[in-house]
Order: sequence, then structure tokens, then C-alpha cells
Amino acid sequence: MRLTIIGSGDAFGSGGRFNTCFFLETAKGKLLVDCGASSLVALKAQGLDPNEVDGIVLSHLHGDHFGALPFLLLDAQFLTRRERPLLIAGPPGTRTRLDQSLEVFFPRSSANKWRFSWKVMEIEVARPTELLGHCVTTTEVLHYSGAPSTAIVLSDGEKRFAYSGDTEWVDALVSVAAGADLFLIECFAYSGELPGHITWDVLKPRLPDLRARRIMLTHMNPVMLAHLDEVRAARALVAEDGAVIDL
Repeated sequence: MRLTIIGSGDAFGSGGRFNTCFFLETAKGKLLVDCGASSLVALKAQGLDPNEVDGIVLSHLHGDHFGALPFLLLDAQFLTRRERPLLIAGPPGTRTRLDQSLEVFFPRSSANKWRFSWKVMEIEVARPTELLGHCVTTTEVLHYSGAPSTAIVLSDGEKRFAYSGDTEWVDALVSVAAGADLFLIECFAYSGELPGHITWDVLKPRLPDLRARRIMLTHMNPVMLAHLDEVRAARALVAEDGAVIDL
């Protein structure tokens, strides 16, 4: 399994980073995990063809995690003229929110006669689900998005990728990280406690509890980005746009 970080930024592009988007090349196919608003631009900037993506897995339904989907679908329809099917998987409510987004940005686009087949799979929280040959299990976390916000564990039968999504600290993250070859965890802010997000003050003492082979921080605001030396001193990795990691 190989991870390319398409975007590691927060909702506001702090540090010039693109919104959250991770490209996984696995033994079973090519997936995006999250597809934030700037992701189509970021994919093209990194020379990656969106039409090579077999499926997209969404952690939650905030614009910086799924907002590029209307643009990606219409790019495939009108510009790159995709022919291969595409599967979009996310928490309950994904289809309705995606249709609403298509209509907000491009009225009547949800009724397009699509030149390629695409469908939405809504993943039941906490139930292992088969997705294009992968096993995906989601865990509900604490982050208001108008639908369940989830952490994701994805396995291709050889490697195990885990991702916190956006959340404040919940003890369930310990089991999400357990046995992962890589655990990507949000750490939006540096100090104190913050509803809906993890801070370094909260995460640092918890790092020994996270039994993943490697731990990488993502989704950081400007203050957190100014303290990355502390993250590296704690033997955690830092997500960087364009980085490629073999799991």
C-alpha cells in the first residue's frame, strides 16, 4: 500500500496546504480518502489523473473533506470524459448531501445524463464493509457535521491504514490506531482543549497509547504548524502535501 498526500491542510489552507485528501494505491485498487474542496486542483497539480481513482471514501461531510466532489464529477463528465465506474462511499446522509452540493454549485447537474457510472455507498458505522475488495470499518467520533463523523480503518488484506477524521479526543481512537501500519490523526491546534478537534496538549500524552507502527499528524492550524519541531521530537511524523509513504 502506498499513500500520496494530496492535501494535509485544515479548512482554511493554513501554511498553503490543500484541503484534506489522501491517495491510496493498494493491492486491490486506487482510492481517495476524503476529497476536500481544493482536491481536484491538488490532484492535477501533483500530476495525478482523477480518472484513475476507483473509489472515494469520506470520513465526514464538511466541505474541506468532501467539497471537491461536484467539481470532480463534472470534470469527469465534460473535460476528461471518464468511462470507468466510480464508487463514492461515506457516512449515512452522503447521497443527499452530495446531490444538494451539485445543485448549489451547478443547478440541475444532479440530473445529468452521466457518461460514466457512479454510485454512492453509505457505510453503516461500526459495521465492517467490503469496498472494492477492501475492508472498511468506521467509528463515530466527536465532530459536528450534520451527519455521523467517523474515523476510518481500511485494509487491503496486506496493510492497514487508519485515519481519525476530524474529532476531539475520544478513547475509541486507541482501537482505531491499534495494529495500523500508519495512523493519520488530526491535530488542529497547539494548546488547550477545543470542541471538535484535537490539540497537541491533549494528543502528546496519549501518543504511547496509540499502537500503530507509525503515527502522522495532519489538519493543523498556523500555531500548530509553528511547533512541528515538538512533534518530530516526540517521534511522530508530519503530513506534507505531495509526500509519498510506503506502508
